[in-house]
Amino acid sequence: MERREFITLLCGAAAAWPLTARAQQPAMPVVGFLSARSREDAADLLTALRAGLGETGFIEDRNVMIEFRWAKDHYDLLPALARDLVTHQVSAILSSGVAACLAAKAATSTIPVVFLSGVDPVQAGLVSSLNRPTGNVTGVTILTNTLAPKQLQLLREVLPTATLLGFLANQKSPIVETDTRAVQFAASTTGQKILVVNASNDAELETAFTALVQQHAEALLVMSDPFLNSRLEKIVALAARYALPAMYQFANIRWPGA
Repeated sequence: MERREFITLLCGAAAAWPLTARAQQPAMPVVGFLSARSREDAADLLTALRAGLGETGFIEDRNVMIEFRWAKDHYDLLPALARDLVTHQVSAILSSGVAACLAAKAATSTIPVVFLSGVDPVQAGLVSSLNRPTGNVTGVTILTNTLAPKQLQLLREVLPTATLLGFLANQKSPIVETDTRAVQFAASTTGQKILVVNASNDAELETAFTALVQQHAEALLVMSDPFLNSRLEKIVALAARYALPAMYQFANIRWPGA
């Protein structure tokens, strides 16, 4: 499914939940949107969000308001931003990325929380089960963070002689340890070694690639993470500069010179 379809599902759920309480709500419901990214980096999500709301009959500032909270890659700000949305008594909270989802869940047990995430929501602690989420949290997962074994298999098919692979991670992600262990375990089954490099800002991206080159990494796997996903064009450019084969979670990027 395309990302827009996921956002449409989220918007449909968010629109349906507050119907029973709308008699006590203001005439115009307010939906909270919580993200670890910045407004500029999430432009594609905002387009899909507004399109999804429109398909359910909701138009921003006409019959629904959206309260945006952007952490701008500062994951430590997410809990306070989530609590602020709760203080504003929003009808539902839409959250994108596991860090934002966990912050929203921790902030409220009554306001509906709809998430879009790439992790196993049960393993991450977002819901108790896939078919019966229970509580006030539900959403959609695209399971991008569970594909490490297959991705490493594909890299091995392309580069059968590569023995040292780089894994670019964001050390501020709440699932970085889980993802790193999964990649390392998958690599151990094929006799490959993993060099983990971390980046949570633009300067650290440069440092990470310098380390990859110095340690003679032969290929790179990029963790699915809101910050790293928002910097894919920069990461692609760095990989091209150093002639380092790399694999990413999404394909909606332009190669240098394309």
